[in-house]
Amino acid sequence: MQNQKPHVLVITCHDLGQHLGCYGIHTVQSHNLDRLAREGVRFERAFCTAPQCSPSRASLATGRYPHNHGVMGLTHGGFDWELNPGERHVAGLLAEHGYETHLFGLQHVTQDVDRLGFQRLHPFGSGHGVGTGSTGSRDVAAEVEAFLQTPPSSVPLYVEINFFEPHRPYDFGGVEPDTSNGVFIPAYLPQTAEARQEMAALQGAIREVDHAIGRLLDALEHAEFAERTLVIFSADHGLAMPRAKCTLYDPGISIALIARWPEGGLRSGTTVSELVSNVDVLPMILQAAGLPVPQQVQGASLLPCLRGESGRGREAIFAEKTFHSYYDPMRSIRTQRFKYIRNFETGFGVEVPGDVQRGATFRADPGRYAIDRQQLVELYDLLVDPFEQDNLAGSPDYAGIERELDRRLWRWLEETQDPLLRGPIPSPRFRMAIAERARLPDAGLNPTS
Repeated sequence: MQNQKPHVLVITCHDLGQHLGCYGIHTVQSHNLDRLAREGVRFERAFCTAPQCSPSRASLATGRYPHNHGVMGLTHGGFDWELNPGERHVAGLLAEHGYETHLFGLQHVTQDVDRLGFQRLHPFGSGHGVGTGSTGSRDVAAEVEAFLQTPPSSVPLYVEINFFEPHRPYDFGGVEPDTSNGVFIPAYLPQTAEARQEMAALQGAIREVDHAIGRLLDALEHAEFAERTLVIFSADHGLAMPRAKCTLYDPGISIALIARWPEGGLRSGTTVSELVSNVDVLPMILQAAGLPVPQQVQGASLLPCLRGESGRGREAIFAEKTFHSYYDPMRSIRTQRFKYIRNFETGFGVEVPGDVQRGATFRADPGRYAIDRQQLVELYDLLVDPFEQDNLAGSPDYAGIERELDRRLWRWLEETQDPLLRGPIPSPRFRMAIAERARLPDAGLNPTS
């Protein structure tokens, strides 16, 4: 292993979950990501901190939970969640230690991209949200290829590439559905013609972005950067399907996570089965670069797992949702066998976000999901019920497990100073309204005649 700092290449996709060939979905054409997994390390039980884009992406970039970094909902206009003052993005941390930092594609963690620490925003798709400056994966890949054709930098590079696909609509950029290897419908979805239609379209979008990722990997090889570069691929959260995205069930929070670093001593073609969280990615990057991990970072480096040190995963992972389409706070703990969810408000049994509601699967049977939430807590035995259909909360046979997981969840809220412990969390819109009222002279004090 050389002493020089590695280049770091982080690639993300929207709404992918673990829907790849290397995760057992054999109808999907994901040859390049499958190759990356063969050449690197695949995390079998990787989870995000939140089943929504902005909160999860901000956790990946800061190593902190959404209720700590402040992005508890979407960041683009109309939602306006924002990183708390003082939060540090990986690009800024690396730039302070001599890295040259580049952003390709979209970013969706702030409306003020200048605060993140990227020294170069490349022209294709550096907007802050879906449909705002985003562009197809072919254009982003071409821009990265052109960048890597320039003479190698004398300083280490941090390059972040965030693709739009496979976000809905799945035909973005004219992409066609893919049924060449058949169509796989996850068991948590109805096995209907509508679901098959949508899953075929999703497979086409995955094939498209996988091809773009192949171009990136080939460009690294041609630039003779591949050996020195720590490549990290991750999805932000689960599929944009009913009972996945915007839920704390495994289909909402399970993510693909793959890392490759030939010079870093990683075991190629191996699988890590320990529980890991995407808050663990930032400290892994810093440790790989030989840099200190800030005290406020809540993740633990994945480098020991990558190097085959057993017993270095988590006993449990924590995930949360506060606000997506509407206020719906919930927190969860997941162990190897059990999932425990605490719901803090009334609502539908599952939130189905607007983009998913426009899809054929939801529209074919909206009543399947528009049911009232019956219980404050949910407990699932994932060994016998992997799709979390049978809520065991209140069952005498599981009373001890329920008490223990409840205790651990409350302790996590306390240790991380979750603002839910102080009461309902106001949205940015609510805070804006109150701020406007405060600017009025004698607001609310003198009745008008």
